[in-house]
Amino acid sequence: MMARKSKGLGERHKKILAFLKKYQDDEGYPPTIREIGEATGISSTSVVNYYLDQLEKMGKIERQRKISRGVKLANANPLGEMFRVPVAGRIVAGEPIPVPASDFSYYDADTSIDIASSLFSTSQKNDDLFALEVSGDSMIDAMVSDGDIVVMKPTNSANNGDMVAVWLPEKDETTLKYFYKEKDGYRLQPANPTMKPIMIGKDEPLEIKGKVVMVVRQMEKL
Repeated sequence: MMARKSKGLGERHKKILAFLKKYQDDEGYPPTIREIGEATGISSTSVVNYYLDQLEKMGKIERQRKISRGVKLANANPLGEMFRVPVAGRIVAGEPIPVPASDFSYYDADTSIDIASSLFSTSQKNDDLFALEVSGDSMIDAMVSDGDIVVMKPTNSANNGDMVAVWLPEKDETTLKYFYKEKDGYRLQPANPTMKPIMIGKDEPLEIKGKVVMVVRQMEKL
C-alpha cells in the first residue's frame, strides 16, 4: 500500500518549527541536527533530516547542508523578532531654537522604526518607548549625529550625566543634551567641544521629556 502524502504540518513538523524558533531566539544561531532530534524526541538524525526535507519543500525552512548549523526558518530576520517604536517628532541637538509646541507629535501616528526585540529587556518594552529624529550636531562626540534616531524612555526626572530630551516652556525651545543639576540651576552639556553648555536658572522652568536608551545611526549616503 502506498504511503499517503502529507497535506500539511504534522505534529513533528510543528515541534521542529517551534524548537527552531525558540533556539534561534534564545541562542542567536540555529541548532544542529542532533539538537533538533533531542529536543523533539527523534533519536535518528536521518529521520530528522527526513522531516527537515519536507519542511524545506513546504517553504517553511531554509537549509545549507555543508555547515552543521545550516537550518533556519524561512524569511527569518537574522536579528530575531522586531519591536516597533513610534517616531514622535524631532529633537534639536544644537543650540535650542524655537519650535512649535506640537514638536513632540510632529510625525503622524503611522511613523515608526523597527528594532530587534532582543536589544530590549522585557521591562523596557513596557516603558512606552518613543523615538525622535535628531537635528544638529552638538552631541557628535557622543556618537549622535544629525539625522540619527534616538530611542527614548519617557521620564520627567534624570540623574547627572543622563542624555535627555529637554523642553524649555518659557522659550518654546527643545534640545538634546547631557543633564547636570547644579547649585544655582541646571547645566545642559553638549558633547561637542566647539559648543558651550546651556545654563538654566533654578527659577526657570525646565521639563525633561525622556532619557536616551538607544541611538539608531543613519546609513551613510553613498
